[in-house]
Amino acid sequence: MRLDTRYANHPEDSKHYTTEELRKHYLMETVFVADEVNLMYSHVDRVIAGGVMPVETEVKLEGCKELGSEFFLERRELGLINIGGSGKVILDGVEYKMASKDGLYVGMGVKEITFASDSAENPAKYYVNSAPAHVAYPTVKIDIANANAVHLGDLENSNKRTIFQYVHPAVCKSCQLLMGMTVLDPNNMWNTMPTHTHERRMEVYFYFNMDENTRVFHLMGQPQETRHIVMANEQAVISPSWSIHSGVGTKNYTFIWGMAGENQTFTDMDHIAMDQLR
Repeated sequence: MRLDTRYANHPEDSKHYTTEELRKHYLMETVFVADEVNLMYSHVDRVIAGGVMPVETEVKLEGCKELGSEFFLERRELGLINIGGSGKVILDGVEYKMASKDGLYVGMGVKEITFASDSAENPAKYYVNSAPAHVAYPTVKIDIANANAVHLGDLENSNKRTIFQYVHPAVCKSCQLLMGMTVLDPNNMWNTMPTHTHERRMEVYFYFNMDENTRVFHLMGQPQETRHIVMANEQAVISPSWSIHSGVGTKNYTFIWGMAGENQTFTDMDHIAMDQLR
């Protein structure tokens, strides 16, 4: 298992970073590695994000020194969404079939977690988020049809999109993890503008369903000190709680968002007026 540790950064430090320093501290350039668990461990709310792509063999998610635990979910919970081909996830001997866009919430205490693909030619790609937990809630399989769908935006503002809430109080119980997927309609590129912050929760974004030459300009920073990170297909980025949450692409795209922090109120945002952005 690969686990890349990222430390928390003060906004006063971050606004002086060069492009390469921003990318070093916040961006996960490679999420999926064949037959490996590839994770990024952020000290911001102790969130873990990354990918598992079993191709030729099954892959196990296990404990490690960085977590100080015997097994991965000894004191954690896990959310995942499969963005690849069909496969299965085996939790303490119980098998869950995972089609493309299927999600899974895994509660604290599950000891053995195994990922598999049905085909090496079209492997499953499990994008995972994990946060510290204090209660063992039941594991829940979440098909995209069972996710809570919220339709937002319009063509006039180039932001018509559907938010599929997977790990969310309207769908299943979790300790602090929220997770879902936002799909922008064709010819729509903007997400969440006017933008917002929520000091109470951090986020990690994973962008995908992008062409080779498509890019997303992920916007971050404090409202009066904005920065951007240019992102390609299947890359993830840490968005600290003090940062704005927004982005725009050269074409429509899809992204998975994961949150952890003080509350689970999805609409708890501090909106930023357009004339306050710099």
